[in-house]
Amino acid sequence: MFRICFFEPRIAGNTGSAIRLAAATGSELHLVDPLFDLEDTKLRRAGLDYHDLAVVTVHADLDAAWDHLLPARVFAFTAQAERVYTDVRYRPGDVLLFGPEPTGLPGEVMDDPRVTDRLRLPMLPGRRSMNLANCASVAVYEAWRQHSFGLDTVDP
Repeated sequence: MFRICFFEPRIAGNTGSAIRLAAATGSELHLVDPLFDLEDTKLRRAGLDYHDLAVVTVHADLDAAWDHLLPARVFAFTAQAERVYTDVRYRPGDVLLFGPEPTGLPGEVMDDPRVTDRLRLPMLPGRRSMNLANCASVAVYEAWRQHSFGLDTVDP
């Protein structure tokens, strides 16, 4: 379906929540090193018993992730983007790329020619940021919604 990519995530609980998101939506979760210990208790607690239900791949670096994920459209999520995440018609296989807490994606990643577009989630002015797992959830559910949540629609 859709692929979530966390570039160098820092907070185990957010990644655990993303594991649950991947399991619940049939998305893949891709993690780019360096990251925390995957046996971290916060990650295990947040992911609960969803670890066996989710497709999670760890990549040694961003180049290794590109080798695995491309060719695909890659949408980098950043507060600095002009385009809003709902302006995109998502396709299965699209990559939704998110940066580490609390800094977000570095410029060299956002400027990478393999990034198709930059997108943002609207927020009220003066707010710092949303939780990483929450941002991924908003984006994945919009992409999934555009595809009827993978359900066959039947006219009544």
